[in-house]
Amino acid sequence: MKKQFNRMRQLANQTVGRAEKTEVLSEDLLQVEKRLELVKQVSHSTHKRLTACLQGQQGAEVDKRSVKSPSKKLPLTTLAQCLLEGAAVLGDDSLLGKMLKLCGDTEDKLAQELILFEFQIERDVVEPLYVLAEVEIPNIQKQRRHLAKLVLDMDSSRTRWQQSSKSSSHPSNQQQGGAKADHLREEMEEAANRMEICRDQLSADMYNFVAKEIDYANYFQTLIEVQAEYHRKSLEILQSILPQIKAHQEAWVEKPSFGKALEEHLTVSGREIAFPIEACVTMLLECGMQEEGLFRVAPSASKLKKLKASLDCGVLDVQEYSADPHAIAGALKSYLRELPEPLMTFDLYDEWIQASK
Repeated sequence: MKKQFNRMRQLANQTVGRAEKTEVLSEDLLQVEKRLELVKQVSHSTHKRLTACLQGQQGAEVDKRSVKSPSKKLPLTTLAQCLLEGAAVLGDDSLLGKMLKLCGDTEDKLAQELILFEFQIERDVVEPLYVLAEVEIPNIQKQRRHLAKLVLDMDSSRTRWQQSSKSSSHPSNQQQGGAKADHLREEMEEAANRMEICRDQLSADMYNFVAKEIDYANYFQTLIEVQAEYHRKSLEILQSILPQIKAHQEAWVEKPSFGKALEEHLTVSGREIAFPIEACVTMLLECGMQEEGLFRVAPSASKLKKLKASLDCGVLDVQEYSADPHAIAGALKSYLRELPEPLMTFDLYDEWIQASK
């Protein structure tokens, strides 16, 4: 209690300028002290933002840093499960089922890579930043505050010793004051010794902090390197699956014919005549040659839409449309109209115009 009282009195005297305040740190270390707080703020902010970027942290408190849990589910993992479940429902007989299966497997692999990536980021970047901001720098700052108290104790002891020495110089107080002055001098020397030990330890820690700045900088180099490796592996996974996806797409014969290039449709279907043309012409020859206004009278819009969809699927009920030749003629006109390149081709346009004259 007495020491605290003396410390408070010394601090008050220093504050109002009645006592000198001893500075025991060099100018370099004072600059390091200022830098400590700045590095702490930056490290804390970076740790917080980086942790928030980890998808494994969604729904969890940031401070718990639970990325190490292998059972955590990433959004990609949930997506992969959804795709694989959809593939199981649709089956391998459908193109969509095959696509879901391939994409589900791919997303699952990407999720595994993401989990490994976040583990590395947590271990090599996030945790070291946390230790730096919440352990190492606060320990140095705590030691700095302790040194300030020891310096205050030393200054207080010196002040009391100086006051005692002045009073003991008076002849009437020389014997009693001399003993008290000796006691206060020993107390001052002991306080100075404690302060010096603490100062040396603090100086060593501060210099170590400065020397380790390259290690702290490596945290961010590691961040970029781990990200680069993660994206490289993810790209390899995607590039390896794309040829399989394209192969399934190209091998699937049930492709829409309306709005597609004639050459593409013939190549995919293995036909010499486009299916809509062959089907419509065949039906018109059977049931529409006697119909008045063929290719002129507009068919029912709903029936035309249904017929076009049937032709796109390669499924056609001839009996249903034999009673409506106008719908068949309309579908044929629509197919020819929707071709990306006209049946007579752009290249031969001038020749066709010349021939028509």
